[in-house]
Amino acid sequence: MNKHPQEKWQADVTGKESRKIRARREKRRSIWFGLGTFGMVGWSVVIPTLAGLFIGIWIDSTWPSPYSWTLMLFLGGLALGLYNAWRWVQFESGQIDNEKENKDKNG
Repeated sequence: MNKHPQEKWQADVTGKESRKIRARREKRRSIWFGLGTFGMVGWSVVIPTLAGLFIGIWIDSTWPSPYSWTLMLFLGGLALGLYNAWRWVQFESGQIDNEKENKDKNG
């Protein structure tokens, strides 16, 4: 059934407000949690990128070839790091969505 626009708006506001109240009550996800998440995502990109870069430099200096292993492994490490960060953010997003659904079902 189609809800009246005011009823839909009221339901949206009620849902958002209940999530805000629940977040204030839980106190588990503070500003430190957000900064930790930001740092975790950053490091999950930086570490594979730098590893690829250093391994590529080592290969290029040890066994010279017409191909730049430094560039290839740098880009490969970057791609791996971005994929890793994307998967981690998707996992955390799913966890948050599951918590919302469970709280909404249980009241």
